[in-house]
Amino acid sequence: MSGNHVHGLPRELPEAVDIYDTTLRDGSQQEGLSLTVDDKLRVAQQLDHLGVQYIEGGWPGANPKDEEFFRRAAAGDLQLETATLVAFGSTRKAGGRAETDPVLAGLLASGTDVVCLVAKSAEWHVTETLRTTLTEAVDMVADSVAFLVGQGRRVFLDAEHFFDGYRANPRFSADVIRAAAAAGAEVLVLCDTNGGSLPFEAERVVGEVRDMVDTSLGCHFHNDSGCAVANSLVAVRMGVTQVQGCINGYGERTGNADLTSAVPDLTLKMGVRTIGTERLGRLTAVAHHIAEVVNIAPDPHQPFVGMSAFAHKAGLHTSAIARSRDAYEHVGPEQVGNGTRFVVSEMAGRSTIALKAEQLGLALDDAVLADVVERLKELEYRGFHFEVADGSLELLMRSATGWKQSFFALESHRVITELREDGAFVTEATVKVIVGDDRVLATAEGNGPVNALDAALRKAIGPVYPELAHVHLTDFKVRVLDTGRGTAAVTRVLIDSTDGEVTWTTIGVSENVIEASWAALEDSIVFGLLHGGSARQTRNVADTVADTP
Repeated sequence: MSGNHVHGLPRELPEAVDIYDTTLRDGSQQEGLSLTVDDKLRVAQQLDHLGVQYIEGGWPGANPKDEEFFRRAAAGDLQLETATLVAFGSTRKAGGRAETDPVLAGLLASGTDVVCLVAKSAEWHVTETLRTTLTEAVDMVADSVAFLVGQGRRVFLDAEHFFDGYRANPRFSADVIRAAAAAGAEVLVLCDTNGGSLPFEAERVVGEVRDMVDTSLGCHFHNDSGCAVANSLVAVRMGVTQVQGCINGYGERTGNADLTSAVPDLTLKMGVRTIGTERLGRLTAVAHHIAEVVNIAPDPHQPFVGMSAFAHKAGLHTSAIARSRDAYEHVGPEQVGNGTRFVVSEMAGRSTIALKAEQLGLALDDAVLADVVERLKELEYRGFHFEVADGSLELLMRSATGWKQSFFALESHRVITELREDGAFVTEATVKVIVGDDRVLATAEGNGPVNALDAALRKAIGPVYPELAHVHLTDFKVRVLDTGRGTAAVTRVLIDSTDGEVTWTTIGVSENVIEASWAALEDSIVFGLLHGGSARQTRNVADTVADTP
């Protein structure tokens, strides 16, 4: 970095910054997010696979779960190749001694080489929350850092509420970080704990602090003003070399800086090395994997890694994309492990359908293309929604070429719901199908009509198609389209399915919810049988153009 800095101007960009993920501690404070110890170990392994430099594992001693996590990590249950595990805790108590402080003892017992201390750096929080003096607050920082450094630990200091505190009393906030630096802290992390700072404010504060100390700076922004990622980027321009945040932006209230945006912005837009370009292609897969572990559905509109991040719906857009990938894409989606998607709807033109057909390896002449476009418009007018039903869309397009599924033919189905004397509801479904030259009748019970129909159909055709055992229904959504008609309203049913590697969605629409459910179920099974094991060897069938790493 440049040795000369004119106050108020950005420094020369660093060649690299360290990425510090705090999903396992700060991120887990998100409402509705609860991780078991096994979950924490799995998330940490994914973060290491991604290539972050530091993983904050939690607060040892704060709860039994974090205690067990660090114990198992030390015992070998967590094998890290690229990342360093960090234990988090507070400085010594006011009026106490570092040598006998239980929190500091817990940090040492965690066995990590790096510890991160949080310290109050805003006057109000010292006088009103800690109920102590500003002098004692500074001493708490100096004593705690010096003690841990003396025990052979690398120490990062999280200066809590720094931006608010610095605005109110810059001298005290500066004294806190100077004391930490003098005591041997390796990184001084400026925290926007309330998340209210704006980029121009972050730029000014970081620039002024950068001129005060020679110690490396870090940043930790919350997203309450919607600026956490932007503030992190500005902080790097002003000389910060450690960026803290959470994968998928998890965190208390509105979350922390989303590393799935900050990392590619730094690497692809600013030319700053973060996790390594060779690992950047893992970003989407890791983000989605962790979302599954924490049991929070991925945001399809999330920048870079969302399913819709590189989706194009309007015909004009898709025509341009077909000629030049960067026409409506700010980066190559494959750089972050994502892919271009052409979403087909009533807005689609021939170019969109042609591109989709090309993806599927279908040869559609102009007449067939025109027919498909008109058919889509007609069906969407009736309530179909093909941009979210990739499985049914593919079957519709194949049928336009004259293809017909030959796996089975439905003769009839029947569903009976029975309320028994013990108060239990039991649903029974019977299907009659033609499989090859055989007429098969099968009956099965389920916890609802769709489950019963699914069980009965599998019972009927499963012996002929054993690969069906790999196909599972994962979600079932029902939406009433014209609520003004009451019980006579048209119902849309969406079914999500997977074979363990590939996912697809199918759709059914009818005034009869059972009939709509059957249509979506039938498409789901046919799609799974059509692709068999071959789809698992290529890509997600949800309209991906560019193969992901």
